[in-house]
Amino acid sequence: MIEARAAVIAALRDSKSDLDVLARVIRACVGLLPVDGASISVLSGPRERETLYASDVIAMKIENVQFDLGEGPCFEAFATRRPVLVPDLPQASVLAWPVFAAAIAALPVGAIFAFPLQAGAIGIGAIDLYRRRPGWLSADELAVALEVVDVVTAVLLGVLLGEFDGADGLRGVLSPGREQVHQATGMVLAALGISAEEALSRLRGYAFATGRPLDEVAKDIVNRELSPLELRA
Repeated sequence: MIEARAAVIAALRDSKSDLDVLARVIRACVGLLPVDGASISVLSGPRERETLYASDVIAMKIENVQFDLGEGPCFEAFATRRPVLVPDLPQASVLAWPVFAAAIAALPVGAIFAFPLQAGAIGIGAIDLYRRRPGWLSADELAVALEVVDVVTAVLLGVLLGEFDGADGLRGVLSPGREQVHQATGMVLAALGISAEEALSRLRGYAFATGRPLDEVAKDIVNRELSPLELRA
């Protein structure tokens, strides 16, 4: 798993923009796993989705069909917050997503593996991986995929919250303390019904007002020693 994280981090070193960051992460993911393509989307519901990057025409077509129909493995992974592993897409999708199955029947897609991107209570989006031939990911390959998803989630959340600035900012985004800040942000978001940006702003404001480090405040919320309701304006 260390190798997977190192490979993704190495792919970020020459990134010059947020989009370039995501493109490099996806290309590294495809290179690490026995898949033929991948894509990243941010979602907030079946009709509210934006594809940030697709590795090829087929990956983009899969994304577009799911968006047009509001169904498919990407949306299921996002809604259930669980990986959706479909080793034989033509058979499985007929039962789970019949309209989606019909729409992509002509594409050379044998399997799809969709993973939710989430940090605590924050649901960000999903990653779709596809392969031309049917077949499972092995246990080791699945572990690598989950490791890559963790890195992508940390990077993407950092980008969305304005905390990621190319490869130089990756260490802070992936640090244990920063992960707790992300988790606490999700808990505040869920408790107060506000945006991720506002939740993080409340955390920072509380830390400043009480003269405490942000990481300490986040740790208290994660450990339920401080209620998110204490951060109400």
